Amino acid sequence: MTTEEAAPHDLESAVAVVGMSGRFPGAPDLDTYWANLRAGVRSLSTFTEKELLADGADAAELRNPAYVPSQGRLPDADRFEADLFGFSRTEAATLDPQHRVLLETAWSALEDAGYAPLNAPSRTGVYVGGSPTEHALAAGTDPKLAASIGALQVRILTDREFLAPWISYRLGLDGPSMTVQTACSTSLTAVHLAVQALLVGECDTALAGGVAIPGVRRQGYVHYQGGIFSPDGRCRPFDEKAAGTVPGSGVGVLVLRRLEDALADGDPVRAVIRGTAVTNDGAGKVGFTAPGVDQQTAAITEAWAAAGLEPSAAQYVEAHGTGTELGDRIELEAASAAFAGGAGIGLGSVKSNIGHADAAAGAAALIKTILMLEHATLAPTVDVTNPAPALRESPLRLVTEAQEWPGRAGLPRLAGVTSVGIGGTNVHVVVQEAPARPAPADDAVRPLLLPLSARTEPQLAAAAERLAAVLRAPDAPSLSAVAHTLRTGRAALAVRAYVVASDAAEAAEKLTALARGRASHGTPDPLGEAWVRGEEVTWPTPGNGVRRVRLPTYPFAGESYGALTPGRATAKDVPGRTTPEGSEGGELEATVAELVVEALDLDSAADLTQTYFEAGGDSLTAVHLAGRLRDELDIDVPIQLFLEPITLREMTARICELKRNGAADGALDALLAEFEAES
Repeated sequence: MTTEEAAPHDLESAVAVVGMSGRFPGAPDLDTYWANLRAGVRSLSTFTEKELLADGADAAELRNPAYVPSQGRLPDADRFEADLFGFSRTEAATLDPQHRVLLETAWSALEDAGYAPLNAPSRTGVYVGGSPTEHALAAGTDPKLAASIGALQVRILTDREFLAPWISYRLGLDGPSMTVQTACSTSLTAVHLAVQALLVGECDTALAGGVAIPGVRRQGYVHYQGGIFSPDGRCRPFDEKAAGTVPGSGVGVLVLRRLEDALADGDPVRAVIRGTAVTNDGAGKVGFTAPGVDQQTAAITEAWAAAGLEPSAAQYVEAHGTGTELGDRIELEAASAAFAGGAGIGLGSVKSNIGHADAAAGAAALIKTILMLEHATLAPTVDVTNPAPALRESPLRLVTEAQEWPGRAGLPRLAGVTSVGIGGTNVHVVVQEAPARPAPADDAVRPLLLPLSARTEPQLAAAAERLAAVLRAPDAPSLSAVAHTLRTGRAALAVRAYVVASDAAEAAEKLTALARGRASHGTPDPLGEAWVRGEEVTWPTPGNGVRRVRLPTYPFAGESYGALTPGRATAKDVPGRTTPEGSEGGELEATVAELVVEALDLDSAADLTQTYFEAGGDSLTAVHLAGRLRDELDIDVPIQLFLEPITLREMTARICELKRNGAADGALDALLAEFEAES
């Protein structure tokens, strides 16, 4: 079968991208990301000496002539809406910023796909990875933090090993949950693994991507001759003056489903993944950190073979493109060999815009490519002075200006995305524009009720304002699709409201009034009133063919929980909790109560009216609390005490009785043994 014959067919092994979300330097959301890419914006930051010193830079290092004060920085990476995800303040402060940001991005990606994050489809898998961080290093070497919450708890909250399980746990996703690590190619490898899992039936929906937040503070780097970092804070992939990359940050998550399922279920398909492949250079390169030609070429050709297409069908290649002399030269040689049958294939690298986002680099590249497909526009690689001479004999051409991505008869728009990891793991993904789908008939009975909810009143107002803006746009989705998505594709949170409207203009007007505190429903709607009261509502069946649509996602408004830096303050320094003073029953009761309050991260002794599990207790906390009671107060606590349905105040009193009665039965050892058995 030729490429022309295969392109519109052979979709049984195709996977749809039904949702995605990301944050990158200069772009808190994907709309801004696309606007920056299309306009050729360089989103790398250059810091002043005052900014660097304020964030803890070494003054002596700043005086080094080779110090470059540049970075692809992700602002507000220390902020987190902890309550939404069920984390206490102490847990949130200890939780690595990578975990925080990745959790919020996974939530937004599911919403972008039209699925409620707390009620996602069954058998949803998670495939993500992250980078090493200052926070994790500082937390893991802080004895005070370990003494406060337990060394195991510190590891669980900071180690990138637990990135995927935290998403699965907090969002209730019961498919495979895997943290992936292949260095710079991590997030594209995660996409490959998710695609394979979908095709063999290990899961029916998958979240795939990666995150890289090495630190939240402003910082530069020292340039070394022959090193990988740029001498001037600019990244120039495939340019004759390419001299290195710039450290970056970012996070990207994509929601994937088998294409046939996505089309049948009315998902908003954003692009189609036709094929993927992964190889490793093995020993076929000059050194461990160096890339290799042959297996990069193999990854490309194998991915296109998996798609049932010839590589020459590509119109664009989003390269790994680090802007290093060796890396670019080898990648260009490998790609030129793989795409040898083509001509005039566009080439680019998003690292020129945002720097090298390490474990998130592949996700940044794939999301960029999907946005270009959606807008039928090729975005430029920036800071190019003159394309590398090797391109003159190559089937590839460097895209340096925004230009239309032309369609072609009989073939969809097609692109390849490459990611290369230190250590030799090469990944290539073949991506195709979304299939054209006729708009379904809008036969819903009017007027329609649009429910909204958020955690706070200001966030509800923000959500209403964002939705109103979408409904005022010339390409606004049908009101029935909007209603269906809001009813089934958003979490039902505590602060609620609704509007009833017959068309998009009326809905936008009422949503704006709601955002400004002037909401009026006229005659109350019974379902709407039940919704506002917090009841579980059974919504009417949508009309025939109604699909989920992309709508603005949740407006996160978390506070700053900071980030740890080696040698600086611990995560314990989080405001908002008072220790118990004057607890009833004397000094021993007060001391025990203080340990309980601290272990469970309660605000004060007034919260001791809850049971252990109501207060968020679990087996790990029990191990830690029992250990502190034994080590600090010489009290062995029976495991049954944590399981009994009694208040914490009564539990505290019983613990004190154990001390007074001199009980010592090795309970902690039994508790530890039980925990080990459960693990």
